[in-house]
Amino acid sequence: MFEKRETAIAGCFELRPVVRSDSRGQFVKTFHADYFSSNNLETDWSEQYYSVSRKGVLRGMHFQRPPHAHAKLVYCTSGTILDVVVDLRVGSSTYGDHISLEISSSAGNILYVPQGLAHGFYALSDATVVYNVSTVYSPDHDDGVLWSSIGMDWPVASPDLSERDTKLSALADFNSPFNVA
Repeated sequence: MFEKRETAIAGCFELRPVVRSDSRGQFVKTFHADYFSSNNLETDWSEQYYSVSRKGVLRGMHFQRPPHAHAKLVYCTSGTILDVVVDLRVGSSTYGDHISLEISSSAGNILYVPQGLAHGFYALSDATVVYNVSTVYSPDHDDGVLWSSIGMDWPVASPDLSERDTKLSALADFNSPFNVA
């Protein structure tokens, strides 16, 4: 059903579903409750949304603070992104570390992001990105860390950013509300 690939950050996984292709196009299963449950992955999605980004757009690094922290399931329905997460969980052996991987509609791959990680991406092409999240969006708990402060070697030095994303706190100045239990 899915090939579950561990990343260097505990609890964060790349999921590789079976991609069925023929002359009509592709069919990709992005979620299966029994599989997720049996692999201890969040299955109670409270919201789903998508973003459409032009090539060169960087969105991130975002998260929700407790008690509205959420897990995310992220995939592309068109295009390719460089997906990035950084561990904000105090006490984690990978606190402050980041990982990146290409997510694309052609590969059908999915990133599972647990609570306590900031998430963002750089659009390598025009891309539509779908997010399933385990809590309802709360503007009062919405936060992020500055994309350029996480030690990531981004593809460009000056990506297309929102005004909000230029004003986030640097990781070094961030007081994390996330702790490893």
